[in-house]
Amino acid sequence: MFSKEQREQLDRQARKKRLEHWKLISACLAIYDLIVVNLAYFVALWLRFDLHYSEIPQEYLSHFFHFAPIYSVLCILVFYAFHLYQSLWRFASYTELKNSIYAWTITTLIQAFGITFIFGRMPLSYYIWGSLLQFGLTLGIRFSYRFYLLMSRRNNVVKNRNRDNVMIIGAGDAGQMIVRDIQSSDRTNDRAVCIIDDNPNKWGRYIDGVPVVGGREDIFTAVEDYKVKKIYLAIPSASPADQRNILNICKETGCRIKKLPAPYQFITGEVSVAKMKEVAIEDLLGRDPIKTDLSEVFSSINGKTVLITGGGGSIGSELARQVASHQPKQLVLFDIYENNVYSIQQELKRKYKDSLNLVCLIGSVRDSRRILQVMNDVKPDIVFHAAAHKHVPLMEDSPCEAIKNNAIGTYKTAYAAMLNHVQRFVLISTDKAVNPTNVMGATKRMCEMVIQTFDQAQKEGWTEKLPAISNHQPGHYEIKDPCTQFVAVRFGNVLGSNGSVIPLFKKQIEAGGPVTVTHPDIIRYFMTIPEAVSLVLQASYYAKGGEIFVLDMGDPVKIDDLARNLIKLSGLKPNEDIQIVYSGLRPGEKLYEEKLMAEEGLEKTRNALIHIGKPVPFNKAVFIDNMVKISKTAYSNDAIETIELVKTIVTTYRIPD
Repeated sequence: MFSKEQREQLDRQARKKRLEHWKLISACLAIYDLIVVNLAYFVALWLRFDLHYSEIPQEYLSHFFHFAPIYSVLCILVFYAFHLYQSLWRFASYTELKNSIYAWTITTLIQAFGITFIFGRMPLSYYIWGSLLQFGLTLGIRFSYRFYLLMSRRNNVVKNRNRDNVMIIGAGDAGQMIVRDIQSSDRTNDRAVCIIDDNPNKWGRYIDGVPVVGGREDIFTAVEDYKVKKIYLAIPSASPADQRNILNICKETGCRIKKLPAPYQFITGEVSVAKMKEVAIEDLLGRDPIKTDLSEVFSSINGKTVLITGGGGSIGSELARQVASHQPKQLVLFDIYENNVYSIQQELKRKYKDSLNLVCLIGSVRDSRRILQVMNDVKPDIVFHAAAHKHVPLMEDSPCEAIKNNAIGTYKTAYAAMLNHVQRFVLISTDKAVNPTNVMGATKRMCEMVIQTFDQAQKEGWTEKLPAISNHQPGHYEIKDPCTQFVAVRFGNVLGSNGSVIPLFKKQIEAGGPVTVTHPDIIRYFMTIPEAVSLVLQASYYAKGGEIFVLDMGDPVKIDDLARNLIKLSGLKPNEDIQIVYSGLRPGEKLYEEKLMAEEGLEKTRNALIHIGKPVPFNKAVFIDNMVKISKTAYSNDAIETIELVKTIVTTYRIPD
């Protein structure tokens, strides 16, 4: 191993050697230019007199030889000014060509006017052919290395017999960049064989030798005719609906599909095969992405202290990203799982460095003393409560843990928030809370009931009757002038979140199958993580207290279709390359999820995609008594008694037969 000093010395030596090598190349190139700029005009004069040197008038020779030293010096200065001795010609492109043309134009004018006005007029062909020969000789030597490298790479690709035929969709600038990258790169085995574009004016034409064969209706025919193995979607300016339509065609071809991840990469010039990504299942969602105007929301976050429980989870970490981008006074992440918190902490530190006041705390919402201590220390203005157990089958096996973490944890966190005069408390809920058939869904409904109870207690002035449920120090606290706005946000399954079906299906496909679907008719509502977080933030702004916000998530998606589409996007065929196995509904699972209970009804907000479910009335006093009871049974790990109490508290809870 070398010491730091030795490495630095080696680096200096390497830099010195590269500099000397560069100077040598530049000197050789300058000498070459000195020769060819004069040789070009001498040859032009020689050609004018039919290649007979003796027939050239002495007057013309005298003019040429007297002006040659002056012209040589001026050429070198002009070439140097346009960086023709500083460019890396192995990467020569438009910029180098442009500079070469500028330099050639100026030196042509110098030759024409200089020799004419200083020494005398020359034949017309001398000016024309001399200029053209100089351009060819000076430019040719510079681009010959670039051309040699390109031909070498293409020859290397040609030698590789295991190339994959690629179809490019999009004959615009992005598609052209992808074609050129495929042809010039020696790091890919791809071969661009055809291009698809919906513009009829481009059909039958060629881009770098690759034919534009038709529009989207010709995709299937072209895949068969050109034996296409991969499809690259290169239309970053197309609308989500348009891209989705094309992708739905492509996924039926059996080809592997990739696309440019974002339009900004085209703007920044980062278009290459290496930058393309696999098509995600959310690209095939049956609706356009939900967009919300968050300007008002973020203005309400600016300068506030925000606490996120479950800050390391899928929703919690995305909340942290979006809140962090809008200058909160302090952002506090609270989670029991330190690995996730550490990951988002490092991400935010890298992005915001010292501009974000970030605090990460480890602890459980089940711990009354800890959550009270955190609330008292940081005094948050806004709390996003995302901490929860959410895996349905696991909670069926551990119902007491679901109660402790979800229902009792929410109660303790909400109580601590009200005690410390938090302005807004936003609960992350789920559509599984509607007519629940599993313990997890029932506990989330209990969380919503906690929110509604605390809201009513504040409005009616009986907060002193709310007990501080705790396995450490039960009793009551005096709550002076409570002012917290309690709301819940309810949405469906989140694509890509921890524990969702998408990562599971992908792992099963990578392993060669089978892909397990519980039932061929099971359906779910889906949304992306950013959409879910946008709803949560919007709800926090709309909050008046006691609302359950519901997102219009469009049409539900069949999980069976989801699995089949993922298999197709991988370039495989369902039940041929990858088997689909139906494993049966899991404990507590139902065929469909509902967004709200029928008796709740809907109330509109300013955002047409966000609604408010009218609260279902229930006896708050009885609910509080039952929460105290279920706390005792859960902490005593009496699963049977706990489940019976859940049935009593959540009257819509039904255990499937």
